[in-house]
Amino acid sequence: MTDDPDALLVTGKAAPRGRFPHVRRAGDFVFVSGTSSRRPDGSFAGATADAMGTTSLDIREQTKAVIENIRDLLAAAGGDLTDVVNVTGYLVNMNDFGGYNEVYGQYFDESGPARTTVAVHQLPHPHLLIEIACTAYIPRRSVT
Repeated sequence: MTDDPDALLVTGKAAPRGRFPHVRRAGDFVFVSGTSSRRPDGSFAGATADAMGTTSLDIREQTKAVIENIRDLLAAAGGDLTDVVNVTGYLVNMNDFGGYNEVYGQYFDESGPARTTVAVHQLPHPHLLIEIACTAYIPRRSVT
């Protein structure tokens, strides 16, 4: 945790790879930092290696893990995926768009958040195919 109640580092999630919070609140808006499929132990959902060291990367598994990580981060801020109003997805390869879109559609539909998806040259680890940042609208609860 941080000293700033509006900046959350969420226990049980992979630590940020830099000096920034998982989640930052600004009034009733909650901004989720770019989130990947990285687990707390440093491994990645959707990334496996065989006995010969050949790596297999799965966009569907990574997308599911990213969205579920975001769900957990939003829960720590008092919200859930239904509160998301904007999503920016970063794909290393647009050939993965179909698999990403398929899994995304299991969590969101046309009544859900606005979305932008862009291709990027690379992400912070070679096993990452996707990263998502989002904004949620989670009104502060009044204290009575």
